Amino acid sequence: MSWFSYRPYVSVAQRRSQAAKHAQKLAKVGRALSPVKIEGRQIARTFWGKAWCEHLESFSDYANRLPRGRTYVRNGSVLDVQIAAGKITAMIMGSSLYSATISVVPLKPTRWQAIKMECAGKID
Repeated sequence: MSWFSYRPYVSVAQRRSQAAKHAQKLAKVGRALSPVKIEGRQIARTFWGKAWCEHLESFSDYANRLPRGRTYVRNGSVLDVQIAAGKITAMIMGSSLYSATISVVPLKPTRWQAIKMECAGKID
């Protein structure tokens, strides 16, 4: 593959098959996966989920990155999501298996208390 060509297209059925095989391998070694499963096309249903998606979209740096991510989550290609303090990691089956990480700097407790006090009783 040269620098100007794209990877070959991998169908959703092939991705699902590869993902199932990989999940079975991980299950054999005792690793439990937390896949993302959505019903219908809507990714977020709650106010906070929708706000998170909108906020994430405000940082979109490439025209195709978030739409491709939405496609992956809708077709079941997100095999595992782990949420920890300040970090979200995911295992995704695209044309090959890869991982993605979102890092968020946690707020200091005093700052978080100030935000909670400011927002108490308000939705805006």
